[in-house]
Amino acid sequence: MEGDYIKINHWLKPLSWLYGIGVWVRGFLFDNKIIKSKEYPFPIIGVGNITVGGSGKTPHVEYLIKLLRNEMKVAVLSRGYKRKTKGFVLANNNTKMLEIGDEPFQMHKKFPDITIAVDANRCRGIETIMSREDTHDTGVIILDDAYQHRYITPGLNILLVDYHRLISNDALLPAGRLREPASATCRADIVIMTKCPTDMKPMDYRILQRALNLMPFQNMYYTTMVQKPLRPLFPDETPEIIDETRLPAVMMITGIASPEHMLADFEGKCKKLILMKFPDHHAFTASDIEAINLQYRMMEKPAVIITTEKDGVRLASATGLSDMVRKALYIQPIEVQFIQDEDKFIEQIARYVRKNNRNSNMAERPTQQHGIAVPRPTLQPSQQPERPAVPDAEDSNYSRNGARPSDTGNRGSTGIPIQRHPSFPGFDS
Repeated sequence: MEGDYIKINHWLKPLSWLYGIGVWVRGFLFDNKIIKSKEYPFPIIGVGNITVGGSGKTPHVEYLIKLLRNEMKVAVLSRGYKRKTKGFVLANNNTKMLEIGDEPFQMHKKFPDITIAVDANRCRGIETIMSREDTHDTGVIILDDAYQHRYITPGLNILLVDYHRLISNDALLPAGRLREPASATCRADIVIMTKCPTDMKPMDYRILQRALNLMPFQNMYYTTMVQKPLRPLFPDETPEIIDETRLPAVMMITGIASPEHMLADFEGKCKKLILMKFPDHHAFTASDIEAINLQYRMMEKPAVIITTEKDGVRLASATGLSDMVRKALYIQPIEVQFIQDEDKFIEQIARYVRKNNRNSNMAERPTQQHGIAVPRPTLQPSQQPERPAVPDAEDSNYSRNGARPSDTGNRGSTGIPIQRHPSFPGFDS
């Protein structure tokens, strides 16, 4: 079984205990209805996690958008992390990234036909969407990153858990990266184990199910991230890449919570890999852009620059990128691929929407004919996952011993040296 990327700062555990007391008190108040949680008479799907970033929320929300947008009017409501505006904002053709945040802006650009809105007050956001003349006929609202926002009780709650950061092995903030204890999984209707390897064995499924200790009513699914063809960030200036399996030197720019998975994917595709690692949702400053320009100028050519879709949104809005950098800058799109039981997942989503939404086309169709067409990424023959039958979690009598990765120093799994330059701002050290 693959290792994980968990690092616990044990010296911070006293602070985690204090944080845990606050989390427990808050949960007690909601669980006992001392603080009220609203429910709404139309489909609301919550997607979130209990860790700080890095579980693949945006790709999974995009999967749901593709799943539902041909059947009904879809809206996505996010808080708009690190945006420069306040209150409720509805994205339109003139909306800028800083007005709604990088992830909502990314979804707005990819799906201009759906409603993208941001509001830190999710109740107000939902009620505004359903009362506006141009959005009142919304068929389903997807709440992005709302697992801890307990002022709303979604009709269907989806919890994402990173395969490489099992919550059963992690610790509460600030010692670990858990926002809530692992027992908070009890609020989920669906748990998706994300970023899974494609060669999982039946024993791996048993161990994972047992580790999460889910209730019988909770369904568990497994997904991986599939890389799509590299796309130029500035298509009018940058040529297409013909062969992505034999890249020259690569400079990777990441401003995401967990770049390790992406880093591992590229170690075997290039002769040299240089990582510029920035914090999650990082707003690129003039000095950051200067460092990017300088590092690329120092690299042996030919060389390309690869970044994530989310970072690409922020880099495209930044000023000062050199012409040389703009011509070498590519985005790595990713999509969700279910390892197994995708039809069962689609069926569960369709059943919930059909039951709660009278305006959906699915409400008029038998379950077996809900007619949802989902673009499904195709793995290469060497990557095709096995599809073993997975026993129910309650039938498993296995326990999990947390496997930890061995320290490879400055070498990736393929042995290629990864150059890091701590002298430049934002470089991984």
